[in-house]
Amino acid sequence: MKFTGMLSILVLLLSSGVVVDARATDPSPAQLVQRERMGNCNKEAKLKGVKGNERKEFMKECLSSGKKGTAEKPAMETKTAEEKEKIKTCRNEAKQKKLQGDARKAFVSQCLEG
Repeated sequence: MKFTGMLSILVLLLSSGVVVDARATDPSPAQLVQRERMGNCNKEAKLKGVKGNERKEFMKECLSSGKKGTAEKPAMETKTAEEKEKIKTCRNEAKQKKLQGDARKAFVSQCLEG
């Protein structure tokens, strides 16, 4: 009886950690901006050759202020209204087709190129 109880608890614990949301979502505009800013700051830190604590400090300031180097202008702000509309249209088409994960990403990328 103890074994059955322990087994059921073990199954519950394992299953709770395995549950994953299968819906793939695109990153929010804020996440895209942060990713680009981080990439730009990383490139600039690499070009300057900063390492260790100096690099940590540089990255902290670069990411928080956005005033250093190329991290000044986020990607989403540079898109025209037409580009934003095209992105929205492609995402809606993918949603209507119920595409998820890599298939959705590939569809949206191909849609934007065409």
